[in-house]
Amino acid sequence: MELNEWKRRFLEYTEIERGRSINTVENYDRYITRFIEYTKLKNPEEINYEIIREYRLWLNRQPVTKSSHGAPLTTLKKRTQNYYLIALRAFLKYLMRQGVSVMSPEKIELAKVSERELDLISSQDLGRLLKAPAGENLAALRDTAILELLFSTGLRVSELCRLSRDIDLSRDEFSVRGKGEKVRVVFLSDTAKKALKCYLNKRTDVDDALFIQVGRGGEKSLLKKEGSLRLTPRSVERLVKHYAIKSGISKKVTPHVIRHSFATDLLENGADLRSVQALLGHSSIVTTQIYTHVTDSKLREVHKQFHDKKRK
Repeated sequence: MELNEWKRRFLEYTEIERGRSINTVENYDRYITRFIEYTKLKNPEEINYEIIREYRLWLNRQPVTKSSHGAPLTTLKKRTQNYYLIALRAFLKYLMRQGVSVMSPEKIELAKVSERELDLISSQDLGRLLKAPAGENLAALRDTAILELLFSTGLRVSELCRLSRDIDLSRDEFSVRGKGEKVRVVFLSDTAKKALKCYLNKRTDVDDALFIQVGRGGEKSLLKKEGSLRLTPRSVERLVKHYAIKSGISKKVTPHVIRHSFATDLLENGADLRSVQALLGHSSIVTTQIYTHVTDSKLREVHKQFHDKKRK
């Protein structure tokens, strides 16, 4: 069987047996297709270490922006290159399970990357952002509910957009299906719950989505639309950016930055890392550890307060 046919079967396996999201399947398709197009291989048995080495060199030299006036080219980041290699390793593991004689995926080592720096905003900026939507119209109430819910739960923007309006607001918690179809419980603050109630009470449509598109005509314009009114992740990103600018925040603010604020707020107030991991829906504690630096200031205070007191 040729490599392209194996790729098709792998993608179907990833979607059905592994239960991965459509986004993950599409990313794997793009990464593996790029490998096949570069190597021009027909059979999986032809994949070897030397081919992988040449492919990695090629990836490392791929420009992502065009040079103008002699400016240096920007190439693929190491972290992005690793996404390609992770997809290739998963593909090789699948082939091995199917009895195909291929090189061991463990031989593909990922590039070392520096620790990810968090994009954070101050608590003052966050406070202004949450208060930025003004008015009692449907759009303003919706946007307030979105911002409050993002900060209350730490939801990913894709998770937020998939929510249905049948959330039980008599309770302080609800379940959400996250990455890898894993279900976790998230919790509502009183402020988020109040914002959601105000927004839903204003709704006159019957759409199943929790957050919907609102035209310039407000709730009246909803009657003119056909199909689902569900808000897209891109739309939520745009509205967060809009309110960040309106609030006078100079940094780039996205829904994920609010997720970072949720996590750091918990840690700064004494939450343990394992609890934060569960609330964020991280499969590995290693991912959550990017937030540990926020406790550095508290550690400094502890050191100053308790270290070397006998000599003073």
